Amino acid sequence: MASTPTCRYDDVRAEPRDEVLYRSQLTLVDRRQSAATIVNVSPSGMMLRSDAPVSAGEWIKIALPVIGDVDAAVRWALGGRIGCALDRPIAPANYYAVLAVMQQ
Repeated sequence: MASTPTCRYDDVRAEPRDEVLYRSQLTLVDRRQSAATIVNVSPSGMMLRSDAPVSAGEWIKIALPVIGDVDAAVRWALGGRIGCALDRPIAPANYYAVLAVMQQ
């Protein structure tokens, strides 16, 4: 009796993400820059879309409103979508200011 392989994907996060569509710019480790659109964000991470050639494990900088460039580790990259964990979480007061600009 043959068994069918199963795939399971658990999207486990420490905090929920806020949906946004915000045009930004990312900077690669070699200082090349690329356009990016932030799709969702939380104080400690985000998902963005970009044609930048990145791989899991790389570090990038992402321009955010109010606070400027933040360092982020690429956790995964697939088909132009990039999941990132921020080097340092955004402080609550700053996060809500950043989010307010992104949701305009």
